Amino acid sequence: MRYKILLPQEIMQEGREYLESRGYELITGSGMEEDDIIRDIPDCDGIIVRLSKMSARVFEAASKLKVVARHGAGYDTVDLQAARRHGVTVLNAPLANSMSVAELAIFFMLHCSRNFTLVRQTMLEDYYHAKLRTPKVELDGKTLGLIGFGNIGSRVALKALHGFNMKVIAYDPYKTAEQMPEGVELTQDFNRIFKESDFVSLHCPATEETFDFIGEKEFSLMKPTAYFINTARGKLVDEKALYHALSTSRIAGAGLDVLKKEPFDPADPIFALSNVVIAPHIGAATQEATDRASLHSAIGIDEVLSGKKPSWPVPGF
Repeated sequence: MRYKILLPQEIMQEGREYLESRGYELITGSGMEEDDIIRDIPDCDGIIVRLSKMSARVFEAASKLKVVARHGAGYDTVDLQAARRHGVTVLNAPLANSMSVAELAIFFMLHCSRNFTLVRQTMLEDYYHAKLRTPKVELDGKTLGLIGFGNIGSRVALKALHGFNMKVIAYDPYKTAEQMPEGVELTQDFNRIFKESDFVSLHCPATEETFDFIGEKEFSLMKPTAYFINTARGKLVDEKALYHALSTSRIAGAGLDVLKKEPFDPADPIFALSNVVIAPHIGAATQEATDRASLHSAIGIDEVLSGKKPSWPVPGF
């Protein structure tokens, strides 16, 4: 029997070739919206999901579905309970984009440290104000606080430690001190990250436990000279509290790759602030990360449908 794999969005050539060379039939989807997938999926055994959401309605329509592969590390767009009810294995690609997202986190730190949004806004109007009177700092010697120390957080730590001579402290309730690389201090005091850090960088998944878990209290603990970096998920942050902290200079600034609403709402007042840099969720959008995600998704699909133990199952699968 030839298994059919639905692709609501295109994947990279390496992933396509991996599956086609093993006899899989790749079905090009008619679209990436929920109704498109419901229309396309009834006869498919697997699906590789990029931006599409796998809702309970999708799983109800997918009578033959055996495996969902998330084309990236996050899996908050998949209804995991529905997947379990229908006996579908859910995979992700946690190693595919970790380097690219870690590099973006460092970029945001550099951008914030030089107050670059404000510099760009003022340099043509008042060159010397932008050059000499806009506050700027170095990363060297500053304290980086990491929330989450998985594949991405650990890469950020090493780049900050060895590339910029930063002091690194990390909070992760699932790690032990013995798992920390030399030079990184693990703390179980969540509040300490906010109190002591010059840069706080968020690197944890979006779950019911972490929804809006960074809010007014956490921002109130930060130094007025500190910066907040989020390359994880917008769902993790109370955005009203973040806007208040930024607009009142309670914190110095922020670098954000994600917001709760994506695509962005142009009317969101956060875009008018001069102490924030925002990107449209580009952390995993490099050529290298996309190539790896396609290949790792294809490998996972083949492992499940071949009866092998999958390399990258989502926790609980």
